[in-house]
Amino acid sequence: MTVTVDVTALQIAARIASTIDPVFAMIDGWRDRIETELLAVSTPSAAALDPFVADLVGPALEAPGSLITGAGFVAAPGYLADAPWHLAWWLSGANTFGAGAQQGLRRLEAVSDPDAEQFRDYTALEWWRVPARTGGRHLTGPYVDYLCTDDYTVTITTPVRAAGEMAGVVGTDVYVASLERVLLPVVRESGHPCTLVNASGRIVTSTDSHRATGALLRLDGLVEALAPLREREGGAQDATALPGGAALVPCGDTSLALVLEAARD
Repeated sequence: MTVTVDVTALQIAARIASTIDPVFAMIDGWRDRIETELLAVSTPSAAALDPFVADLVGPALEAPGSLITGAGFVAAPGYLADAPWHLAWWLSGANTFGAGAQQGLRRLEAVSDPDAEQFRDYTALEWWRVPARTGGRHLTGPYVDYLCTDDYTVTITTPVRAAGEMAGVVGTDVYVASLERVLLPVVRESGHPCTLVNASGRIVTSTDSHRATGALLRLDGLVEALAPLREREGGAQDATALPGGAALVPCGDTSLALVLEAARD
């Protein structure tokens, strides 16, 4: 069932989408350029690809006021001739993960030896697993990213394909705290108790301080109302009524949605 919501809620959803959409477009552009680069070589290698990826993502990571804190390419196991497991991932100066005395843009030091105790099979992680299954872009999180940020993070990834096979994923990390600084003032304009959730119902930000980032928002009917966002990885969807007078308003093609509840006395 659809529900009529006021123009303000629709405008807020559109403004949230306009914040995330440029990140989507940037990642899609990176994907296209990496695919072109991979098709131009007979034997793809980390040695050749890493400088290309660094030049590709570095300017966006270092741009003043950039929303992203990490970005790069993660190769499908065995795709690169000289690196069976490989993350070509760079961190901005705003990313404090493992920074130590280092400042500014730097390479993520990832364990790529599958026999090492600290090795982690990234193909089991959501930001890899879902794009590999669907063939489309995916927004993972909020979650605590112990691999790249050690903080609450949203990771956006999309598959890279070359010569008919999946070569890896390209994507970026965004601190949830950064998203909250940008989006919470917008969400507050709704005039209702309002929570921004991902397609699984996990909270990105909320006007209710008792609703913690990363926790599941538990409302009757919410899981069912979010199903189209999960199944279609975003896309257009009408506002949907929830029991108790609440409403779900999708935020464009972001796979995020606003949950507006009745104003409390």
